[in-house]
Amino acid sequence: MCVSEATWPQGTATGIGSLPGTDPREAARIVLGELPDLPHLPELPARGVGADLIGRTAGLLIDLPVEVVPSGYRVAARPGRDYRRAADLMERDLDALEEVVERGGTRPERVKVQIAGPWTLTAGIELARGHRVLTDPGALREFTDSLAEGVAGHVASVTRRTGAPVIVQLDEPTLPAVLAGSLPTPSGYGTVAAVPEPEARTLLSRMVDAVRAVTGQPVLVHCCAGRPPVALLRQAGAGGIALDITLLDDAPPALWDELGEAWDAGVTMLLGLVPGTDPDTPMDLRTAAAPALRMTDRLGFSRRMLAERAVPTPRCGLAGASATWARRALALARDIGKAFVEPPEGW
Repeated sequence: MCVSEATWPQGTATGIGSLPGTDPREAARIVLGELPDLPHLPELPARGVGADLIGRTAGLLIDLPVEVVPSGYRVAARPGRDYRRAADLMERDLDALEEVVERGGTRPERVKVQIAGPWTLTAGIELARGHRVLTDPGALREFTDSLAEGVAGHVASVTRRTGAPVIVQLDEPTLPAVLAGSLPTPSGYGTVAAVPEPEARTLLSRMVDAVRAVTGQPVLVHCCAGRPPVALLRQAGAGGIALDITLLDDAPPALWDELGEAWDAGVTMLLGLVPGTDPDTPMDLRTAAAPALRMTDRLGFSRRMLAERAVPTPRCGLAGASATWARRALALARDIGKAFVEPPEGW
């Protein structure tokens, strides 16, 4: 299922996930106010352990508790303080979202949530003996199944609180390193063996299918690396691919071919256009949208494709931005989306 089959209107914009600060109610107010067509459950990593991508997602796992050790997250024998903290932070976020929705008096038509994809999650958690989970095939399958079960419960909770269908975004920032064999071992003295592309695709496809079966909605996959594995993501069933297109001007022709094939096949591109941190100089609508126009022209598509099959976003999360810029960035993404539908004179 491609995102073009989803119910959101043309001109929709959304966020990648994170915002600055530690107040979930203020974050929910900003997102619901600036991104009415596709608001997302905000992430606030400044709160520390359990609020970051890995800890937040690990808190959704079923029967696989984790804890924090000096080298990062590690599988634990039983749920402890770190696991409970992650679950508690997520509950507070959901409480805040529900409260802001109720106070606003209008329920959103849809809500997006973000979780770590299976490769990024299992690359970010160690087994008890110190190896990354992804190096153990049995543990890898167990974590993927647990994550799928946890996401089902999470989606049900978000729907119950908001009354809205839920669209899931799988964050896979680590996937390129997994494929390249450049992921360091926890000791730092070596690297984890590269995962063959067919194996990576199969596991991700399994997760995409499980999520789509729960939500009935297209599944988005986000990878803001300079060389995202676009063909793999499309073949794994991603209905939408989120990427930072400002990094792709010098990408090899093969990657541009993958982008064109994915777009032509009906995949929606969530185009990272707005800086994730405060820019050095003021940014206007035309400057922010320019990479999207160049991309469309380079691929040989009509610019109408931007209205039909593109969703503008910040380039990545906004955790490192000022509160002022975070709000401005979301508003600018929203304005770009409207400009895709009704281009200003001179575009």
